Amino acid sequence: MAAPNLMNVSTITAKITGSNLSNVTSSILTNSSSSNKLYKVNSIVVSNITASNTVNTTISIYKSANTDYYLAYTVNVPNSASLVVASKDMNIYLEENDAIRGSAGANSSIQCLVSYDEVS
Repeated sequence: MAAPNLMNVSTITAKITGSNLSNVTSSILTNSSSSNKLYKVNSIVVSNITASNTVNTTISIYKSANTDYYLAYTVNVPNSASLVVASKDMNIYLEENDAIRGSAGANSSIQCLVSYDEVS
């Protein structure tokens, strides 16, 4: 089934999800292949929760469970700081079978929050 037509939306639900990133790329938010939904990403914020080390992070859109397209690629995040990877003015949509994925240069040093609208 295809994602909903934005002109005939029945519901829009605001959501947020979080993840502790590791040095292995993993999914932060996934829109399953049969969801019948569209996810409109409002923001992606990563935070370095270490007190003394700069840590790099990579965040991507994984299109059709096939290819990563990078929003941030090994970007350094200073200790005790946050980085806005994506904001509402970017108009990022996750179609069915798409995901946001991420990794960090050091395990349990980077947290990621994604704010999004689930459209059906």
